[in-house]
Amino acid sequence: MSHPLDAATIATIKATIPALEAHGVDITACMYRKLLSDPQIAAMFNETDQQNGRQPRALAMAVLAYAKNIDNLGALGGAVERIAQKHTGLNVRPEQYPIVGKALLAAISETLGDAATPVIMDAWAKAYGLLADILIGREKTIYQEHADAPGGWEGWRGFRIEKRIRESDLVTSIILVPTDGEPVMRHLPGQYLTLAIQTPQGSFRRNYSISCAPNDTHYRISVKREAHGKISDWLHNHAPEGTVTLLGAPAGDFTLKPGKTPLALVSAGVGITPMLSMLETEAEKGTTRPISFVHATHSPQSLAFAEEVRKQAQTAKADVTLFLTTGGNLPSPQPFRHESGHMTAEWLAQNILPNADFYICGPEDFQSDIINGLLERGIPAARIHHEYFGPDEQMLAA
Repeated sequence: MSHPLDAATIATIKATIPALEAHGVDITACMYRKLLSDPQIAAMFNETDQQNGRQPRALAMAVLAYAKNIDNLGALGGAVERIAQKHTGLNVRPEQYPIVGKALLAAISETLGDAATPVIMDAWAKAYGLLADILIGREKTIYQEHADAPGGWEGWRGFRIEKRIRESDLVTSIILVPTDGEPVMRHLPGQYLTLAIQTPQGSFRRNYSISCAPNDTHYRISVKREAHGKISDWLHNHAPEGTVTLLGAPAGDFTLKPGKTPLALVSAGVGITPMLSMLETEAEKGTTRPISFVHATHSPQSLAFAEEVRKQAQTAKADVTLFLTTGGNLPSPQPFRHESGHMTAEWLAQNILPNADFYICGPEDFQSDIINGLLERGIPAARIHHEYFGPDEQMLAA
């Protein structure tokens, strides 16, 4: 158990902020090179996010934020929760933290060279130990909550693909039921599942948003076929009905908050999946909240879940708008309003009730444009919630 950091250690960590700003990505990239030589740890990370630099950039920003707030850790509560949720989905265990810590300290020393003095290395060893203890404590609580929940479990649980549904040219839904025949834990709308998959290419873990409302019998994920995605290819082409895989319990902090304020469910592409869970949940409980469901897709051919959205929106009395970014027309009779071109924050600010809570999911550039555009138009950050499928590189400009 680490002790609170003393004033000298805090001052030393603060003094390394310029070095982290200049060399943070170099440090984290070096750390990942050391870590990923272990196949068990490599399985936890998406190879694409390593190759395109997203994972090292995201971690570098997290380390920098930790250093800047080392004397005010309460400011990092949201980030700590997001990381802890992801770790429990991946089934990260306390004994893995020293391995990561060793790699991080070695990367700091190797990258900074002579500037990484013994005082700096000692300070960062203490700072990492404190952060590890905070995360381990929160993750222990989450694991226990999962184990105690009706239908819940800790670690991995076997599930069988019961049904596959082709939703569009690119998206297939997969219904997963537990192999033990027992009930499943009811997820919170917006959460995701972590699949632990073994293929001829190796072991992989991937997160997929749950795209149905909470229930006691099954989960549904809806997977987009990616051109070079090893796991999306496996799920689309090599996982027929009857295939068994392992799942972690539902995780994630991008969840629908209870209340009566208007909802704006804003998505693009396969980012529609958590919104389906939210919309269906509101429809099932007979909500009176005003709901705007706004989705962007390339064309009518790429549109998935049109009939499902129509039915759930009708039940929930939600207003639906579809943006077709490359144009085209929906078949008649048209189920909902549609616009040609790209969705913009300006359009949302003009057409969504001013006191709405925004839930946003989609590609990185889409989210960045929408979130920062809403902030520029006076929407408070506290009313903007987002989920990004991959390492979160701090979408909020503030």
